Amino acid sequence: MESTSVRFAAAVRTLGVEARRRGLAVPGFRSPPRLHGVDRSLRRRVDGGATVAVVLRGRPWPAVLADLVEGVVAANRLSGPAADQARAALWAAVGGEAAAAA
Repeated sequence: MESTSVRFAAAVRTLGVEARRRGLAVPGFRSPPRLHGVDRSLRRRVDGGATVAVVLRGRPWPAVLADLVEGVVAANRLSGPAADQARAALWAAVGGEAAAAA
């Protein structure tokens, strides 16, 4: 089993490729969040970019993936059908990783 940080890096790369392919902005990713007691946080930058931070330790891998996917959706301020379409495409992109974790 590879380390969680290696899996995190691979998932972030995969999501970045898919987000770019769909014309979405790719946020920065980090772990853990600076805020204590949260599993995911989103920090917006003055340049319009965003950073998504998620907790890795002690969490099921599919929950981490869900936070990464939702982070991309939130960073791009997507809602309604556009959010649903992006979410489906992002999940499909990391689908192999989610299945391997199950």
